Amino acid sequence: MIARSPAPGLDVPALPASATLRGAADRFGDATVLHQAGHEVTFRGLLARASAFAHALHADGLGRGDVVALHLPNCPQYAIGYWGTLLAGATVTPANPLLAPDDLGAQLADAGAAVVVSWEAALPAVLAARPATSLKRVLVTGAHGDPEQLPPEVTGLRAHLDGRPATPPGTDLEVDPDRDLAHLAYTGGTTGRSKGVRVTHRHVLTNALQAACWGTGARPDVTATAHGPGVVLADPGPATEFPTPIGTGRAIGIAPWFHAMGTIGGLNVPLLTGTTTIVHARFDPRAYLADATRFAVTSLSGAPPVYAALLAHREAAGDLSSVRSLTSGAAPLPVEIIRALRDWFGEDLVISEGYGLTEVTMAATLGPAARSADRRPGTVGLPIAGTEIRISGPDGEELDAGAEGEVWIRGPQVTGGYHRRPAETAAAFDGDGWLHTGDVGVLDGDGYLRIVDRLKDMLLHKGYNVYPRDLEERLLALPGVTGAAVVGRPVGVDGEHPVAFLTTATGADGAAVRAAVDGLNERLLPYQRLREVHLVGAIPVSAAGKVLKRDLREQLPTLSPDVAKE
Repeated sequence: MIARSPAPGLDVPALPASATLRGAADRFGDATVLHQAGHEVTFRGLLARASAFAHALHADGLGRGDVVALHLPNCPQYAIGYWGTLLAGATVTPANPLLAPDDLGAQLADAGAAVVVSWEAALPAVLAARPATSLKRVLVTGAHGDPEQLPPEVTGLRAHLDGRPATPPGTDLEVDPDRDLAHLAYTGGTTGRSKGVRVTHRHVLTNALQAACWGTGARPDVTATAHGPGVVLADPGPATEFPTPIGTGRAIGIAPWFHAMGTIGGLNVPLLTGTTTIVHARFDPRAYLADATRFAVTSLSGAPPVYAALLAHREAAGDLSSVRSLTSGAAPLPVEIIRALRDWFGEDLVISEGYGLTEVTMAATLGPAARSADRRPGTVGLPIAGTEIRISGPDGEELDAGAEGEVWIRGPQVTGGYHRRPAETAAAFDGDGWLHTGDVGVLDGDGYLRIVDRLKDMLLHKGYNVYPRDLEERLLALPGVTGAAVVGRPVGVDGEHPVAFLTTATGADGAAVRAAVDGLNERLLPYQRLREVHLVGAIPVSAAGKVLKRDLREQLPTLSPDVAKE
């Protein structure tokens, strides 16, 4: 079965993604687009400061075809760097500010980044990684602007931008939206195994419009601004169905902007809808609820662990009657949490789950947003405008409704494949335009998609992707380890804890192996860390030599957690 979107096709303008910022600055002007800890940026102010960033790149001889890395947490400076890079006609590569130097260096080198904008606390990782890269300039910023003391090879962001022109240089209008890259977005976060996804301006603008029009009932339009054509929304749906008028939304932004959900859903869509984002660099449930009350937010968004934490701190919330909708992604939202949220916010709360991945820019399906629409708990909604979902069997045959198989996606937001990885691109993106996701799903007769399983090995912990193969290769590099397999132990709403099964060399000291794993954990990101280690005589494999991870998962209930040091 192939499910097609019930939404009408969108007439996406042949403009760069930065046309969204032009349209927003013209339409919403001095309204606040970003608020963080008392500091506010207006839509017009964001265009001005991003323009200064674009001119600064041009002053360094950088522009179309060059890559700028943003190595920052969520903050106004991130948005300035993001939109400034696009206004310059250059390409953004978002980088997790928690990456270790080797991992960061691998991404910067693979992307060919010429400039990096880093956070003060993360600067040591950049300096350690720099010798392996082709960086020409390192910019740094912090919670209070430029740090007072900087190494001579580092420039403060604010000082670098002050005095630059506050109007767009116009060079972004020279890009080819169908060919020039807006993003090089990396799917993982570990040395040598992250894949850069090639995301064009057309992909970004299309997916942002798909999401924004789905949530408002509007259509895309082009408006003439003082600085060139801008993209806006026109003719929104009726207020009875879409009760938050364009230009009045308020939301708390916690999805990391270095992930696809944050880049599109947090940086692009709010400019189309005129939403004020209250920026949080990290998730704290009490702070989230305090700001949700203070700013009378109209929508909530997050992964299931976010909602579990908010429910656990419900007593700290004030009046949240302003909340009209809620979106969830990264993992299925448990039915008990849906019930608890409806008990809290009312039965008319619109709860919408979605499904997507970096290879489709961000989103492929979304739950219907109109108040009277049919939403089906346990599903991730329907294909968004212009999108098709196909369920395929092991030999690529099309399966009927109700049958489980691999999810294939086709649509204008499906990206152009992986950077410098032709074999992996050919394996995932076929000649007919279908992306073979590796996810297992099932369509019902009306086209609603349910995800049954994720990528064969990928785990989810608190909304973050954890890649077992990356961990296994690191484990195999430890002294005394001869075999490694990593699976996930379910831990409720947090997702899964990574669990390692290891075989060791004859005579290897088990205590020394465990100590080596503890040392590895210290070098991993918090959500990647191995929570259990089991030393076994053999790891089960098939006749073809493939590790039988299902057998290992089936063993977990019989094994007491042998906890590794975190």
